[in-house]
Amino acid sequence: MSVFVEDEVFEKIDCLKATLAKGEYDDCTFKNCLFLNADISEITFTDCEFVNCNFSNTYFKNTSFRSVIFKNCKLLGLQFNECNPFLLSLGFEECHLNIVSFYKLKLKNTKFNKCKLQEVDFSETDLSNALFNNCDLIGSIFKTSILEKADFRTSYNYSIDPEMNRMKKARFSLQGLPGLLGKYQIEVE
Repeated sequence: MSVFVEDEVFEKIDCLKATLAKGEYDDCTFKNCLFLNADISEITFTDCEFVNCNFSNTYFKNTSFRSVIFKNCKLLGLQFNECNPFLLSLGFEECHLNIVSFYKLKLKNTKFNKCKLQEVDFSETDLSNALFNNCDLIGSIFKTSILEKADFRTSYNYSIDPEMNRMKKARFSLQGLPGLLGKYQIEVE
């Protein structure tokens, strides 16, 4: 049985104790919820906001995230590439995304604001016009990614090979130059 929930606020839900019902959640807000090791597969979230939630090792097979914002969330060990790609639209503000995969997703215009993106796999991901505002990208992988018009000017600790990625009109600061030249072992001072 599938539910339809609209304009609800969910606070302090622990998905290991109370399973989130399968169905559609529209214009809902989830605050201080624990999705730790939970299975939220086959659920559709549209115009939803997750605030101070923990999604560590959450399973999202065919989960739909349509115009969803994550604020101050912990997102560890996640496979966003297993989500339903149809109308996928995400935004992240002050989140910790460690060991997360966005492999082969279309994330055009996605905003990452003040996030820790450590060891994130962006391989073959379309990040056209994405904004990485003041993000730590240490250990993140960009391999045959589309970074056209992406903005990395305020981000740091990235290592991006311009020969392995499409980068036309991508924007970087002078301080970020070493992150583009790392493979050449050039010292920029």
